[in-house]
Amino acid sequence: MNLRTKITEGIKDAMREKATVRLSTLRLINAAVKDQDIAARAKGNSDGVDDGEVLAIMAKMVKQRHESARAYEEGGRLELAEQELAEIVVIEEYLPRQLSEEEVGKAVDAAIAEAGAASIRDMGRVMGALKGKYTGQMDFGTVGPMVKDRLS
Repeated sequence: MNLRTKITEGIKDAMREKATVRLSTLRLINAAVKDQDIAARAKGNSDGVDDGEVLAIMAKMVKQRHESARAYEEGGRLELAEQELAEIVVIEEYLPRQLSEEEVGKAVDAAIAEAGAASIRDMGRVMGALKGKYTGQMDFGTVGPMVKDRLS
């Protein structure tokens, strides 16, 4: 079962269970995916986005919600921060398991070896290999500096 089908089934289940937070979050995911489908069709891709791109969309949504929750907490709006954190829980149910730091380190080392990277100039190839294999399983914002350190 592909990711879109899981999300659609999740929406149906949330409607039956009257789980409002879950339902609204899944609808937000669905809307974001459809927006990207429209953008992909405009570029000539009639199939829309694939599961890898859906995972990237959801990972971005999690990151945005973490930032929003932090801002709400700093502003003393705890109820809004809790809402953002509840949405994160729902989104993460559809994401693959996040890799541990040790697993990320091994994946980076393997990608460097696979790409035959020897200098910082090869960072793009290494990051491309990692994104191809581990989309949704690691935060590439933290992986980038790790790759840079190992190639320096």
